[in-house]
Amino acid sequence: MSSRQEEKAARRAEREAQEAAAAKAAARAKRTQMALGSVLVLAIIGGSAAALLSSGGSGKGTGTVQSTTAKVAVPPVKETDLAKAASGAGCTVSNPPIQGSTHVTGTVNYKTNPPSSGDHNQVPAQDGIYAPGNEPAKENYVHALEHGRIEVEYRPGTPVRTISQIETVASEPLNGSDAYHVLVFQNNTQMPFQVAAVGWGHILGCRTMSPKVFDALRAFRKQYTDKGPELIP
Repeated sequence: MSSRQEEKAARRAEREAQEAAAAKAAARAKRTQMALGSVLVLAIIGGSAAALLSSGGSGKGTGTVQSTTAKVAVPPVKETDLAKAASGAGCTVSNPPIQGSTHVTGTVNYKTNPPSSGDHNQVPAQDGIYAPGNEPAKENYVHALEHGRIEVEYRPGTPVRTISQIETVASEPLNGSDAYHVLVFQNNTQMPFQVAAVGWGHILGCRTMSPKVFDALRAFRKQYTDKGPELIP
C-alpha cells in the first residue's frame, strides 16, 4: 500500500514538474513574442511613422528608408582637410547659432536652409538612404541631427547617377561601419544648394556639383559625425 502511495506521489511530482516546465516555456515564448512585437513597433515608429507622427511636417514622402543602394564609381580621395576641400569645390561651411531643441508636435519654421538645429518632433528620423520623394519631414530629421547624425541632401531633379554617387560616398566606412550615422535624402525645404551636408549647428553648402564636392562631403562627415548634444548609438 505504501509502495503504491509512493508511486502515485512520484507520478504526481513528475506531472507537476512537467506542467511547471511547460508554463515556463510558455512564458518565455510570450516574452519573446512581446519583444519581437516591440522591435517591430520601434521599427515602424523609426521609419515610416517618423513622417506620419510629425504634425504638419514639410516632407510629402513616407520617411521610409530604402533597403539598398547600388554602389557606383566615385572619385578617389584627394583632399581630407574640410576647409581646403570645401574651398576647392566652391562650397561654403557655416556654423549657425543653435536655435533650440524642444520637442514639439507641429511644423517648425527653421532659421537656416537646410535646417541645422532647432525645435523638432520627438521621433528622430532613422539612419539610412531614402529614395527620392520618400524623405522624412524636417522636424524628424532635425532630431536626428541632435543625435549626432550627418545628413546629406540633394536638390530635387538631381541626375540619378549623381544621386547614386552621393549615396556611395555617404556610405563609405566611418568608425568601422559602412554608412555610419548618416542619412541621405532629397531636400524638401527648397534649399539654395545643389547638395549640402548638415550636422547639428553646421552646414556644408555646395551650389554646383563637381567631382571635388565628394571630398568636401567626406571631410564634413568625418569632422562632425557624433558631435550632436545627444549622442545616440
